[in-house]
Amino acid sequence: MKKLIYIFCAASLLTACTDDVMDRLNRNENDPEEVPARYLLTDAETASAVSVVSGDFAFYTAVYMEQQAGIFNQMYNAEMRLAEVYSAATFNNAWNATYRNLLALRIIRERCAAGGAEAGSNHLLGMAQVLTALNLATLTDLMGDIPWSEALQPGAVYQPKLDSQESIYQDVFDLLDEAIDNLRKEDLATLTPVGTQDLIYGSLDADRQAELWIKAAYGLKARYALRLSFREPRYDQVIDYADSSFVSSDEQLAYPYDGSSSINPFYAFYLNRRYFGASESLHQKLVERNDPRESLFSKAYPGTGQLVFAPNGAPEQRQGYYGISGLLSPTRPTLLLSYHELQFVKAEAQTRLGQTGDAIGSLYNAVVAAFAQVGLSASEADDYFQNVVLPRFEADPLSEIINQKYLACYEGEVLETYHDYRRLLAMGEGDLLPLANPLPFPLRLPYGNSDVVSNDHVAQAYGNGDYVTTEPVWWAGGSR
Repeated sequence: MKKLIYIFCAASLLTACTDDVMDRLNRNENDPEEVPARYLLTDAETASAVSVVSGDFAFYTAVYMEQQAGIFNQMYNAEMRLAEVYSAATFNNAWNATYRNLLALRIIRERCAAGGAEAGSNHLLGMAQVLTALNLATLTDLMGDIPWSEALQPGAVYQPKLDSQESIYQDVFDLLDEAIDNLRKEDLATLTPVGTQDLIYGSLDADRQAELWIKAAYGLKARYALRLSFREPRYDQVIDYADSSFVSSDEQLAYPYDGSSSINPFYAFYLNRRYFGASESLHQKLVERNDPRESLFSKAYPGTGQLVFAPNGAPEQRQGYYGISGLLSPTRPTLLLSYHELQFVKAEAQTRLGQTGDAIGSLYNAVVAAFAQVGLSASEADDYFQNVVLPRFEADPLSEIINQKYLACYEGEVLETYHDYRRLLAMGEGDLLPLANPLPFPLRLPYGNSDVVSNDHVAQAYGNGDYVTTEPVWWAGGSR
């Protein structure tokens, strides 16, 4: 009898042990369900730079804004305003990438908020709020009304409604205000700081790191307050926000690349596609000003020995013929928010308020910083400013500010030129930045196909896609 009992107990133990072992065997220890939120921040910064501020959004708008000419395949179709301009497939990858990034940032915010697993990580919470505002504003700036308040709930809400751009912008400003408050708080001492998981400011001590994220938040508030000028001019606030932001290019929100494990997206696009040609329109703006950047911005296609500019709206569809960007570099950083942009923003606001002397100072700072960004000296910038920029400013202040900002944003900051141009169109000032392509100008980008085919709200808003050249977004005078 005892022998039977022993056998029964041994069998029971073996079964229990086997169940436990099987549970562990079925768990992938290299794919944890939760990771510290600071590791998610690294990916969120990378996605913000590579997939949101750069990537397809930037490549197509570079063609629309004539900083590049589309000379082959999809970029040629964009140049000629063919199917890609209207198709829901065009930006599907970028649409999905932005929402994935917003979801990752939401996870960080939830983990670091009161009651979360990492409550007390105030600096990390603030950084995530800044990046959420940046990603959210970018998407609504390009697409107009988008899913937001009901979005990012996989398995719970399958067809999130569209939120108005007006309401989304209120959330953007709320996120930035909350970020500033959190970044001013102390972190809980028992928690591991963000440190170098922050690829932008992580090499600095924690206090300086938080200080620069606060400045970035104020800088974004200046950018977005100016963006809303057609709807609600707040130029005094724009200036105040800019004054609370970066004081030099050393502080700007710049995502770095090492040139091997990570490379600049425009450089990668050149290596993999070679769909861009040097823009004749951009070239003419530089020539008009005898701008020393003219020799830097473009160069002959390798092996041709001749720099040929592509006529905007009428290029030949051919590779290996037209010139290419002279700024292409695997290590050129993506500027999520630059010091020179903020100085241009400030100069425009000051000009619109009649503060001409102050505007000249801000414009000077912007030009000097923009020159330094491409390797030109302060003395070269000063000579150019005194002999070219200042006389043109005195003749037409807003025109010169807008055009200098356009040139300074060449290549990596093209989204800001696209937003500026649409804002100016709404304000009846589109002629301040002349474009050469006579074909219909895309006033927005189409929604991503994954939601057009699965979300009735998005499908109804998309229709057949024709709205992209007829309906501006809300802040540019549209209704959605």
